[in-house]
Amino acid sequence: MTPDRLGFFADKSGPNHNNRCMNSPTTGLRVASVIFAIVCLAHLLRLITHAVVIIGTYHVPMWPTVLALIVSGLLCVWMWRLSNLRGIA
Repeated sequence: MTPDRLGFFADKSGPNHNNRCMNSPTTGLRVASVIFAIVCLAHLLRLITHAVVIIGTYHVPMWPTVLALIVSGLLCVWMWRLSNLRGIA
């Protein structure tokens, strides 16, 4: 490989004004919150439709879905509230 191609792996410690939005903790927390919201909605959809989940020969009961719904919902709200705090970014 040539040295100019290895520049991709160079130290990025200097200021980079082109990616200011991508370096924001607020953006990261909001993306995480949206992902947790999608997971929460998927679990809610499974509970509403009573979809059967089979892993190998094991039928997964509904109680892990209820637990996952609560955990993902709480994480969604927590991440969103953290993203609204002043002084993060």
